Amino acid sequence: MLPSDLPLQLQAESYLSQQQYAQAAACYEQLIELYPGQPSLYWQLGLAYLLDGQEAEAQLTWSLVMAEAETPEQQAAWICELVEILQQAAHQQEKNDRPTVAWALRQHIRELAPHQANHSLHLLRQLLQAGQFTPEHIADLGLVAQLRASQVDFDLLLAVLQPILGQFPDHPQVWELVVASLAQAQTAAQIRDLSDRLLTTSHQLFTLFADLVLSRRYAELCLQLDPHRPNPLWRLATITQFAAAYEQGIEFAQQAYRVSTTLRDKLISQALLLRGLLFAGAAWAETKAALDQQTALLHTWLEQPEIDPDQTPESVLLSVCLFFYPYFQDDPQTVRRLQNQVMQSCQQSIDVYVEKHLPDYRPHPRVPLIRTERQKLRIGYISNCLRRHSVGWLSRWIFRHHDRERFEIYTYFNQQTEASGFTAQWFADASDQWRCLTSDEMTAAKTIRADEIDILVDLDSLTFDQTMAVMALKPAPIQVTWLGLDASGLPTIDYFLADPYVLPDHAQDYYSEQIWRLPQTYIAVDGFEVEVPTLRRQDLDIPADAVVYFSSQFIVKRYPETIRLQMQILSQVPNSYFLIKGLGNLQNTQAIFEQMAEEAGVAANRLRFLPHVPIEEIHRANLGIADVVLDTFPYNGATTTLETLWMGIPIVTKVGQQFAARNSYGMMMNAGITEGIAWTDAEYIEWGIRLGTDAALRQNIAWKLRQSRQTAPLWNAKQFTCDLEAAYEQMWQRYLQ
Repeated sequence: MLPSDLPLQLQAESYLSQQQYAQAAACYEQLIELYPGQPSLYWQLGLAYLLDGQEAEAQLTWSLVMAEAETPEQQAAWICELVEILQQAAHQQEKNDRPTVAWALRQHIRELAPHQANHSLHLLRQLLQAGQFTPEHIADLGLVAQLRASQVDFDLLLAVLQPILGQFPDHPQVWELVVASLAQAQTAAQIRDLSDRLLTTSHQLFTLFADLVLSRRYAELCLQLDPHRPNPLWRLATITQFAAAYEQGIEFAQQAYRVSTTLRDKLISQALLLRGLLFAGAAWAETKAALDQQTALLHTWLEQPEIDPDQTPESVLLSVCLFFYPYFQDDPQTVRRLQNQVMQSCQQSIDVYVEKHLPDYRPHPRVPLIRTERQKLRIGYISNCLRRHSVGWLSRWIFRHHDRERFEIYTYFNQQTEASGFTAQWFADASDQWRCLTSDEMTAAKTIRADEIDILVDLDSLTFDQTMAVMALKPAPIQVTWLGLDASGLPTIDYFLADPYVLPDHAQDYYSEQIWRLPQTYIAVDGFEVEVPTLRRQDLDIPADAVVYFSSQFIVKRYPETIRLQMQILSQVPNSYFLIKGLGNLQNTQAIFEQMAEEAGVAANRLRFLPHVPIEEIHRANLGIADVVLDTFPYNGATTTLETLWMGIPIVTKVGQQFAARNSYGMMMNAGITEGIAWTDAEYIEWGIRLGTDAALRQNIAWKLRQSRQTAPLWNAKQFTCDLEAAYEQMWQRYLQ
């Protein structure tokens, strides 16, 4: 046995640490002359040669000794010794920030021990750090087979998987690597960590890339890995519901509820079940029962809050549990008070978690900040919908009309990977700065905070949970909700933009946000692009002299009582037809309408169910087939109403109390049209019949709508932007005071 404290050996080790490799090699050569029977000296000598760039000499030194092994077992033991020495050296080179040298050492380790997965993982990590990784390296290293054959350092495996999944989730080699990694998760903590990583990948594929097929495959792996946890089932429920696999979406939500052990998890599962039933067009009694159960769960949860500082807040709870109430009832006093309470409790959970686990982040202070370094107000807009989407079509005009002498515009495309096409033309190119936010909510909030936004405007509200989560972190001193939906109730939102019509006079009584009423309208556009129509009456077997009613809405807006009112209109207008279009389960939609028609004595052959068209411009052109549009209630149209009015078509709407039940009313008032505005069921039927039977009245309304394009507030986005900018300046002055 060679003494460890030999002066010559200590000198050699010192030379190695100082990167004086030739001197180290000379020391080892002298030691070998003194102690020729010590294999470890040859391993160290070869290492010194290798680090000195003499690879051939290193290989020869090791090979000559290995050839003298008396048994395979002795050679295997010597290989293990050499591998251990090379591993230690590679690790030291990594610490010294010499990745190229470490890579070369690990290549030699791989040659000596080709079946050791940990070595392959180290090599992959180095390739990733150097920006040289490609998925083909997985096959080159034989890593999948290695993982199947032995256990590895799980933390190292996860550290390698994370960046690979972030860059190449759709590559076949990566998929094989992930599948082979499942068996490596042995403890509950390891299973949770790997499941969370795969769920993140599934979520990103769904949200960023709209790849529902691959997103589902990753979620199914999570379920295989962790079948008693609701999170994979939530993801699968969401994917299948949006992929129109309605029954599967319902089933996954039901499974999630069964495995949920906390009130919080049951709430999310129940909300996803409710959404699945609505998307599927399930029986109204079943859907209403699901809503009632959700309401009971919410009240129980509020009475027994589960605020755990170690529980990552689920941003989905912020939105999905409250989203669908306006589709069932027009009772804002009750719904909004419940919503405010839920949001307050969610906010407390977020604040507690952030305080404990993210101490470097603090929500924006409420004390005024003095912006001495710039004169312009910096406005930030954040949304997932600044694209060919209703929010994108309507909000784009303010970007064209903003006064750049007074305002700087920062735009945040939340969970979008690029700004191209429509997004670039209308938003990115019209912004002073823009960012694609593709990571988690905290990173997004830090980005916005670093940009020193004065007023942050949320255009998503409850429609997108990750925007909600960013707003809950309060990255700007003033935060505003506009356009995307009714206000969320988040305590971190300061203002909700409205107008004299879209909310009743007493609405402030039940809103936690300060309602800021713009002087005329809360939305205005300069118009809509229109393509060539693809619908003709003769193609639908509708007589030229028939009266055509039209409704284009998502199935969740198809409230049974409103359908009954529409059928009563049809029953009293001879030679009339009803064209029905919208997202959702077409088969169930058709069954609902045909059942209601039969109850009203309307023949089913007077109903026409229209397919989707590829682009919105064609949809608008096809509106020309309609004589009258029948709006939904208690959830009106919004973009569909604007498009209808722009095309000069009369519309019948019933006005309620909640934001969603007053959109069409406000838009019609701002277009200068009162004909078709109903305050009761009887008036809705009356207007429907009158507009269907009075062609002269329809023509007069169409003429008024054409004239309104030149004069009405609804079609004057430039003036609307001026009103909006005045509001921003007043908000800022109020903040400074």
